[in-house]
Amino acid sequence: MKDFLRDQLLQALAALQRNGSVPADIPTGFVIERTRSKEHGDFAANAALLMSKPAGMKPRDLAQALVGALPASAQVAKVEIAGPGFINFFLSPAAYRAELRQILELDQAYGRNASGENRKVQIEFVSANPTGPLHVGHGRGAAVGDCLARLLQATGWDVTREFYYNDAGQQIANLALSVQARARGIVPDQDGWPADGYRGDYITEVARAYMAGETVHADGQDVTGAKDTDDLEAIRRFAVAALRREQDLDLRAFGVEFDVYYLESSLYTEGKVEETVAQLVAAGHTYEQDGALWLRTTEFGDDKDRVMRKAQGGYTYFLPDIAYHVTKWQRGFGRVINEQGADHHSTVMRVRAGLQALDMGIPKGWPEYVLHQMVTVMRGDEEVKLSKRAGSYVTVRDLIDEVGRDATRWFLAARKADSQLTFDIDLARTRNRENPVYYVQYTHARICRVRDRFAEQGWSWNRDNGLASLDRLDTVYDQDMMVAIARFPEVVDLAARNLEPHLVATYLTELAAAFHTWYDNSHILVEDADLRDARFALADAVRTVVANGLDLLGVSAPDSM
Repeated sequence: MKDFLRDQLLQALAALQRNGSVPADIPTGFVIERTRSKEHGDFAANAALLMSKPAGMKPRDLAQALVGALPASAQVAKVEIAGPGFINFFLSPAAYRAELRQILELDQAYGRNASGENRKVQIEFVSANPTGPLHVGHGRGAAVGDCLARLLQATGWDVTREFYYNDAGQQIANLALSVQARARGIVPDQDGWPADGYRGDYITEVARAYMAGETVHADGQDVTGAKDTDDLEAIRRFAVAALRREQDLDLRAFGVEFDVYYLESSLYTEGKVEETVAQLVAAGHTYEQDGALWLRTTEFGDDKDRVMRKAQGGYTYFLPDIAYHVTKWQRGFGRVINEQGADHHSTVMRVRAGLQALDMGIPKGWPEYVLHQMVTVMRGDEEVKLSKRAGSYVTVRDLIDEVGRDATRWFLAARKADSQLTFDIDLARTRNRENPVYYVQYTHARICRVRDRFAEQGWSWNRDNGLASLDRLDTVYDQDMMVAIARFPEVVDLAARNLEPHLVATYLTELAAAFHTWYDNSHILVEDADLRDARFALADAVRTVVANGLDLLGVSAPDSM
C-alpha cells in the first residue's frame, strides 16, 4: 500500500513538473507512514514538507498542489492536508479488499519483497566455543540469528549462515585437560584437577567415550578415541569433535542449520593470521613497544591502541578476529552481520579498526553487529541457574525439553535483542492467551477448525464466491481486521531493515488479539452463503498471514491444538 501511495504522489509531482509549477530536480526521499489515529486517515506523507524548499513554495501550498494533481483512484476515499503540510490518505474499503485478494493469491509469498535484489549477505551467529553444551545465551543468539536470516531471505537477500568454531586457544586447552583428568579418574576439587577445568557431567561422558574407543562424526570426518590418557593432543581432537557433534544436534533440535562452519584453527594452519599481521605492518599502522607489536587503532576511532602480538609471544584474541573477517570480505560478502552476545561489545571497534587499517577498501561500519543481552531463566519465583549435565549453566536443550522448540524459539526472539530477557518457564508451558506463542498458534488452529466445520455442516467454502462477495464485509470489525492483516508486509520490511525480528512477534500477538475480537463479533458459519464465504475468505487471509509470520520466527503453525 505504501508503494501504491508513493507512486500516486510521484505521478502528481510529475504532473506539476510538466506544467512548470515546480522544478524538475526535486528530491523525492519522502516517507509514507501509517497514522497513529484513524482521525488522520490511514497513511500520512511528508512529501510537501520535504520538497517545499527546492520547490520554492510553502509546505501547505505545495501539499495543496500535489493533492490537486493526484490521479483518480478507487482505492483512495479522500485526502486531507494536516498541520504544517502533511498529506493524509484515507483509503476506501475497496483498497483493503484488494489487499485481501492479494493475500489469498500470493499465499506463502505474501509479505515477501525483492528489495535485497539477490545481493549476498553473510550472517554469523552462535559461534560457540566447542567446550560444552550450548547455554541459553547461545540459544538466544541462535533464535535471533536464524530469524534475521529468514527475514533477509524474505526480503530478497542471498543469505549465507555461518558458524565460527573457536577451536583454538586456552579454553580448548582447558577442555583437553579436563577430559584427561576425568579419564584418569580424577574428579573436580581433587588433587590433579586443572585449575580452570570444566566440571559438567558431559566431561565424564566425553572421557568415557574416549577411553571406550568410540568414533564420533563431526565436520565431515570421523574421530576415534585413542584410549591413551597421556596423548593430550588425541584427547583434544576427540573432545572437540564430540562437543561439536553435540552442539550440532542441539541446533538441529532447535531448527537451526548452517551453510558454513569455519574453524578458527584454519586461520593458523593456512597462514591467514600471519598474512594479516604482514599486511598491517606493510600498511604502516603498527609499531613496537616494550617488546610487543601494537596496532594504532586510535587512528580509526578506538580509545587506545591495542596489542596484537604480546611481548612473551602469541597473538591477542582480536587479531584472529580481524583475519577471519578478511576471509569474509575476500569471499565476496559486501554485507556481513554478526549476531553475538553483548560481552562482545568491546571487540566491535577493534575489529572494525583493524579492518580499516588494512587499507583493503572495506567500508566503515563493516561488519554490522546485532548484540543480544543475557537471559535469566525463571521457574515460579526462583531463578534457574544450574544444569546437572552442564555443571554451571542452563542449556538450550534444558529449555527445549521443558517447553518445546516452538516456545523456546518464540520467547528467545520475541524481545528486542539488546533488552534483558527473562524466560518464564511456567508461562511458556501455559496453554492459554497469557502465553503469546500459544495464543498466536491457536489463532491458526482455530481457523483450520472452522474450515473443518464447513464439511460437518454439509457446506464447502467457495473461495471464488467469497472473493466476489467481499463487499459483504462491511462492519467496523471487518474493516479493523482487514487493516490489521494489511500491515504485515510493512512489518516484515521494517523488521528486516532494522534487524529486529521481535517486531514480527509483537505484530503477530496484536494480530491474534484482533482476530479473536473479530471472530467473537462475526459469525462465519451462517446460512447466507455469500456472507459465509466472504467471512471465511477474511479468516483464511488471517491464517495465511499468521503462518507466514510464524515461519519467519521458525515456529510451527499447527492445524489443531
